[in-house]
Amino acid sequence: MADHILAIDQGTTSSRAIVFDGQQTIVGVGQKEFTQHFPRSGWVEHDPEEIWQTVLWSIEQALIDAGLTAADIAAVGITNQRETVVVWDRQTGEPVFNAIVWQDRRTAQFCSQLKDDGLEPLFSRKTGLLLDPYFSGTKLSWLLDNVEGVRGRAESGALCFGTIDSFLIWRLTGGDRHVTDATNAARTLMYNIRDNQWDEELLSHLKVPVSLLPQVCDSADDFGVIASDLPLSGKPILGVAGDQQAATLGNACFDAGMMKVTYGTGCFSLLNTGSELVPSNNRLLTTIAYRLNGETTYALEGSIFIAGAGVQWLRDGLKIIDSAEQSGELAKAADPEQNVYLVPAFVGLGAPYWDAEARGAMFGLTRNTGPAEIAKATLDSVCYQTHDLLTAKRKDWQGGAHETVLRVDGGMVASDWTMQRLADILGAPVDRPKVLETTALGAAWLAGQRAGVWPGQEDFARLWARDRRFEPVIDADSRSRDLAGWKDAVQRTLSNR
Repeated sequence: MADHILAIDQGTTSSRAIVFDGQQTIVGVGQKEFTQHFPRSGWVEHDPEEIWQTVLWSIEQALIDAGLTAADIAAVGITNQRETVVVWDRQTGEPVFNAIVWQDRRTAQFCSQLKDDGLEPLFSRKTGLLLDPYFSGTKLSWLLDNVEGVRGRAESGALCFGTIDSFLIWRLTGGDRHVTDATNAARTLMYNIRDNQWDEELLSHLKVPVSLLPQVCDSADDFGVIASDLPLSGKPILGVAGDQQAATLGNACFDAGMMKVTYGTGCFSLLNTGSELVPSNNRLLTTIAYRLNGETTYALEGSIFIAGAGVQWLRDGLKIIDSAEQSGELAKAADPEQNVYLVPAFVGLGAPYWDAEARGAMFGLTRNTGPAEIAKATLDSVCYQTHDLLTAKRKDWQGGAHETVLRVDGGMVASDWTMQRLADILGAPVDRPKVLETTALGAAWLAGQRAGVWPGQEDFARLWARDRRFEPVIDADSRSRDLAGWKDAVQRTLSNR
């Protein structure tokens, strides 16, 4: 019996397909980057057709890399960049516009208008989210109002809306299924996470026709069968989750109080709060961690927009490193007497500040400041922002967050220097797993256990293995001094200071 699972991991800068065997070990990978479009300052777009082609290429390459055929694959799981918006024709599948990416800030004014109208408490109570351009709903509203002919076509039922998972499922099933899962729906500003349904009141404020919206399924569910003219023809899609929720599953954070942090393009932390929906009083998000068998598990989430993207800036913008792997070694060489702080608000600041108008700034520069100090400040900024999130979570939820050991994943965690610095700034242990591809692993687990070829929740959790634990080594006074400098730098950067 086929027990391999293929996970499609459609991210912000690349599409990947990863094949896992029956022991949850990676046996094949295909990955392809795609173009980032920046039509204006603060605007970020992707070409949905290019994303689609990179996904198809990655699937074929992963099978070749694994030395397998479609016959060896039991099921497919999908995980995706969340909040990124695509609208396409219901008959042809042709997108009406570029995908508007989660990083995009073009709807900042609209969000401010909704806040001025006193609507943020309503949206927050129903969705767990804040009124910020980060989320899908205002992006969709912008598309309807600013792309010629789109609103009329939408109101006539001719168009489909979806986050990237929906678009891929529609294409993979040959237009047979227009669906999403609860974790992706929960990021749209249109989905009531208490009632688990699209909310007509919120849709009216955003002026979005309900006919645009996909059906919402559990995270492990029957999402359709891959069309006959595509790679993996006839294989079922049985698992879907937004990338951060998938990483939570891949890290086996099934129990209330467990917390993971993913360091990719941005940085995203989720604290499992179980069946308890915990409203945040500290500008965090309440969201759906996953929904299985109709039962919803909630989480508190903190979102940082710039993490690995800061390392990309060092490489592609400043050109002070040739590869991301060099950032930790360069930071290690920094002058310890210099206290340089980077506030990476290149696209605004996320949690817990939520300042869409803030822009990046660097403080503490001297004539001796060079590439090493800038690299250290960039990596430090990720650690400081993580500390901000953990502090807010401890204030919001008293169910054990003080004792939580962080499980980390994503590209940045391969750097021992960065992970040690993170433990030092947090004053808490940091666990790095043996399998770093936890986002893809989470999507694969959803599909694998639904297909009946992978273990259930308890057995899967027992298989989670730690590569290394990083313990804090700096003293409390040094930590306090570093954090005080960070807080001062952030306050100087905020647009509403």
